[in-house]
Amino acid sequence: MKKSLSFLATGAFLMGSMPLFAEGTAAPSGGQGSLTQTLVMIAVALVFFYFILWRPEQKRRKQMETVRSSLKKGDRITAMGIIGTVVKVQENSVIISLCEGAKMEILKAAITDVQPTTDEKVVEASDVR
Repeated sequence: MKKSLSFLATGAFLMGSMPLFAEGTAAPSGGQGSLTQTLVMIAVALVFFYFILWRPEQKRRKQMETVRSSLKKGDRITAMGIIGTVVKVQENSVIISLCEGAKMEILKAAITDVQPTTDEKVVEASDVR
């Protein structure tokens, strides 16, 4: 009899600490925890995009803008696959010499590469003509 009473007492203690129905075990997992986790993941993604994609592109654009604004006569440029030497720099465009006598006007925004000339090359080019 003592064994059965102790078993019943232990069973009652365990039953009292455990919920009997699924309704009583509903955990607050759908609320604050998942929202915080989602916001953290979005913040990590935004930081990733800023440092990996946006910031280097912004630096590259700024550097190209300074290069384009510092163009001068004699610089060798590449624009859309066309290679030429700067003859005249205007406000929004550049006139380049492609080959002997052929000139073309190109927008500064289309310039993709600039190879500045040294003073020696400019002197040599003026001596030849």
